[in-house]
Amino acid sequence: MIKKEKKLPEVLSKEECKKLFKAPRTLKHRFLLSFAYSAGLRMNELRHIRISDLDTDRMQVRVRQGKGKKDRYVILSRFIASRLPQYLKELQPQVYLFEGQTPGQVMGERSIQYVITEALQKTDIQKSVSMHTLRHSFATARRTAHLLEDGVDIYTIQHLLGHSQLSTTIMYLHIAQVIPKVGRSPLDTLYGF
Repeated sequence: MIKKEKKLPEVLSKEECKKLFKAPRTLKHRFLLSFAYSAGLRMNELRHIRISDLDTDRMQVRVRQGKGKKDRYVILSRFIASRLPQYLKELQPQVYLFEGQTPGQVMGERSIQYVITEALQKTDIQKSVSMHTLRHSFATARRTAHLLEDGVDIYTIQHLLGHSQLSTTIMYLHIAQVIPKVGRSPLDTLYGF
C-alpha cells in the first residue's frame, strides 16, 4: 500500500488571529470568525449552532450532531459571552446564531467562506487560510498549542475538538508530557479575559 503524505495543517499565530478578527467591517462577520476560533468548531458545526445551544451560566456551547453524529460541549469564551447581548440585540437572529439572508435559516457555507476570504484580504497575512484553519489554530500555533500554551492538557484538547482518537489530536500538537488543567478558550487570553 502506498503511504499517504502527512502534512501539518496551516495555523495562525495569536497576533494573526487578532488581525483576522478585527478585519471584517460588520459585527456579524467579526463575531462569526471569533466564535469559530474560540470554540474550535468545524464550519458545519458553527453553521448549526442555535441560540438555545449557548449556556452562559455554565459557559458552554452545545454542538449537536457534529462529525460522526456525536453531540458534545465546547467552551463558551468569556470574551464571546460578554459581547453576546450586543450581537443578539443588533442582529436579532431567530433560531441560529449565524443566520443567512432568510431569518431562521442557517448561513450558507459559501457565505462563511466569503467572510474569511474577505477578512483575509484586509490583512497582511500571507498564509493559505480557510475556516478550518481557525480550528487548527485553536489547537495549534508554531507547533505548540494556543490551548497548550495556556496550560490545557492534550486530553482536554482532544475532547474539545471532538476527536474520538487521541492520535488525531497528537498528530499536529507535537507534545509529549502535559499536566492536566481546566480548559478555557484561547480567545479569552488573546484579549486578556
